[in-house]
Amino acid sequence: MTTAVATPGAVTAAGSTADLVQSIDWLAIAPPVAVAAMALVVLVADLFLPEHRKPLLGALTAAGLVAALALLVPLRAGDRSTFCLTESAAATAGTACSYTADHFALVIQALVLGGALLTALLSLDDSRKPPAGEYWFLLLSSAAGAALLPAARDLATLVIALEVASLPAFALVGIKRGDRRSSEAALKFFLSSVVATAVMLLGVSFVYAATGTLHLTEIAARLDDVPGQLDTLAKAGVALTLVGFAFKTAAAPFHFWVPDTYVGAPLPIAAYLSVVGKAVGFSGLILVTVIAFPAYADVWGPALAVLAALTMTIGNVAALRQRADRARSAVRLLAWSSVAQAGYLLVPIAAAAYSSDEHIGSTVAYALMYAVVNLGAFAVAALVARTSPGNRLTDYRGLYATRPFAALAMAFFLLCLAGLPPGIIGLFAKVTVFSAAVDAGLGWLAVVMAVNVVIALYYYLQWTATLFRAPDQAPTSTLAPAPAGAPADSTAPAPTRHAVPVPVTAVIVLTTAAGVLLSGVPQAALRFAAANLF
Repeated sequence: MTTAVATPGAVTAAGSTADLVQSIDWLAIAPPVAVAAMALVVLVADLFLPEHRKPLLGALTAAGLVAALALLVPLRAGDRSTFCLTESAAATAGTACSYTADHFALVIQALVLGGALLTALLSLDDSRKPPAGEYWFLLLSSAAGAALLPAARDLATLVIALEVASLPAFALVGIKRGDRRSSEAALKFFLSSVVATAVMLLGVSFVYAATGTLHLTEIAARLDDVPGQLDTLAKAGVALTLVGFAFKTAAAPFHFWVPDTYVGAPLPIAAYLSVVGKAVGFSGLILVTVIAFPAYADVWGPALAVLAALTMTIGNVAALRQRADRARSAVRLLAWSSVAQAGYLLVPIAAAAYSSDEHIGSTVAYALMYAVVNLGAFAVAALVARTSPGNRLTDYRGLYATRPFAALAMAFFLLCLAGLPPGIIGLFAKVTVFSAAVDAGLGWLAVVMAVNVVIALYYYLQWTATLFRAPDQAPTSTLAPAPAGAPADSTAPAPTRHAVPVPVTAVIVLTTAAGVLLSGVPQAALRFAAANLF
């Protein structure tokens, strides 16, 4: 079997099969290819490196991710496409291509590669060392799929990229061998994701049966004129595809895997799933709704609006009920907070069904803010876990007395998530999402969001206050009262001063600096809220 590459003026013998010849722009696909290549290098190097040289694999991983980020710079114009059906696809708007490096793809690729890099830095000093070769190979493999997905422009590439990003994540969650909680989290994550994939593939098959194509732009054109006998099939395909992505984005009621998965996974992987995993799910959801299914906006628009209201409400109420003295309550609260944030991210996508796809920029702007501050919060959690493995909320009591910078950084991250000053970027991001709902005529959704923002203030501010309380004072309250007879810690031990590992410090410093910079010039991120990224 041979592979043909299109060249200017290429024609087939029959004159009718030129659309089967695909062109390859190697620079356009360079970022995900670089990550995948480094994954293979790490896998092979692991076979030959002696045990005491295994830390070099982590350095190779970080170097590969930095190189992939650098390869985004030549693509900043956002005008390259490849794997197209015609030789002029790179220059012809609307031509069916399987891979497009537009501004949307580049922004999401920068987000996921940056998130993977910070995850790698956090993992360099993981107190419970996982198997080095397997860990770094799986992380890079997942990052390669995550970088491919936002540039995918056909359903086959989209599904494959999603699974390449997800399958290594199952193993990463359960990589703590001998840990029952980790194994249980991996199994729950795997089963829920497999169900989501099965449902999504069924939906994709229905869409293909109704339209006869897998390219997103061609699907959009053909759904505008679906024969009457195929209309029900097409609507079912759209609905099932969206259900599959709802699992991936942790939208309620498909969110049940999130808390146990985050708690059971190594902390760096929990951070990775909360940011990179969520970015992957939402970018896929945006691509299928805005590019492929605009003709059925009356189907997915109301559905996503309801899912957004349900997700943010369930996430915030569950976070509100977390007991501060429960083991791993800090990570569990961040998990439920992640579910609530997913609800906010869904709002502009739902709004795009009622007005225009310009509201998608609000989701991108919010995702940038969320990625920075949530990774920073997990970095502080990793720091606290070094001296308090239980990672209870009570373990953060008096953190300011021994770790002033970490406490101030954590307070800043929590205030950004709450949307309060000095977390200006969090406030502006919430305002853009709120405006998107109002502009689309979804007043009821804006009201639900406002109520949920107020609910979230309680547990974010409660945690923030804990950071500055006297460490030698017994805790007097929790986020939710403990039931009668339930065991509880009567005192919270004061944090012990230990040397702070350099990689964790670097992540906290980088995320804090990025958050402060974005808060100082929020237009740097929020300009996406008014931009047409496609």
